[in-house]
Amino acid sequence: MSRMSQTDPELTHRLTRRGMLGVAAGATAAALLGAAATPATAATEAASGAAGRGRPVLPPGRLGIQLYSLRDKVSTLGFAPVFAELEKYGYDEVEFAGYTQGSAGPITLAQLKRLARNHGLNPIGSHVGYYSSDPDAYTFAQNLTKVLDDAQALGLKHIGTASGPFRYGSTVDAWKRAAEEFNTYGAAARARGMKFYQHNHSEEFSFATDNPKVRLYDVLLAETDPDLVFLEMDIFWAYSGQFRFSKRPDGTPAPFEPLDYVLRQPHRYPLFHVKDGVSDPANQYGYRMTDVGDGDIDYQRFISAVTRLRGERLAHHWQAEHDNPTESFTFARRSSEHLHSLREKC
Repeated sequence: MSRMSQTDPELTHRLTRRGMLGVAAGATAAALLGAAATPATAATEAASGAAGRGRPVLPPGRLGIQLYSLRDKVSTLGFAPVFAELEKYGYDEVEFAGYTQGSAGPITLAQLKRLARNHGLNPIGSHVGYYSSDPDAYTFAQNLTKVLDDAQALGLKHIGTASGPFRYGSTVDAWKRAAEEFNTYGAAARARGMKFYQHNHSEEFSFATDNPKVRLYDVLLAETDPDLVFLEMDIFWAYSGQFRFSKRPDGTPAPFEPLDYVLRQPHRYPLFHVKDGVSDPANQYGYRMTDVGDGDIDYQRFISAVTRLRGERLAHHWQAEHDNPTESFTFARRSSEHLHSLREKC
């Protein structure tokens, strides 16, 4: 696990994500939505204002959302009204962070898959824990077969973890050992027609404790099989990592650009988390998280750079996310509007 303490928001995000209540049907809960949101469709929004010039930055059919951002609505309203809202907002895909829900009642995986498809949403991936001390835990290390069975039942093409490779520590050898396990999960996923992936936080860009010249993220890339292990770059956390770890522990410069990782190996990044932040050097992470479009991360530049690569326009999936939005439906609507409005520079 990460060296960060239990009170650290980054670690808390990882732990709470694992325990998140998932998603389920609840058509009778639709009435509870009331006046929560009455947005125009994303297509209408994208056609207005500054959206008139250039090709859309966002490829068609590739906008998703990580349902962790909507966990409050999922646990109280159920999946059906949540999916109905996402359909109105112009989303194409969903990424899960659990498959159960709270007050809306139980749902089978077959029902969940059908419900998503009925709202025009493609279940694209899911986050599952990496390991646990509990032998019965729903993690890759403890219950790989069950994790893959469920992903296959949902028709997922990607199945991954938001846990960092810190299981054995922060040395080079510790990450090599974790990489071996990731290769095992990747091989098992590929045998079922899926891709295993790891989602980063900022700590992955820190340096090995036994060799401070080595960035741990580079160990992960080098020691995992590129045909078996893929990456979901959380762009916010990557730029937070840039802020935090552009100098080695001895103070010598070690600059890096998150986008460069993608451009060097675009095939390794089928998924992205599109998460925004306002630059704040006084914050230990360098940014304060905000709704997509309200921050300082240049998504016109980032997405365009990836999708302009030959053969890559439709090869990636862009999942909007906010760890703790002020109002989750508002976040989902505004993020879709902003991303659909972006145009490539002429």
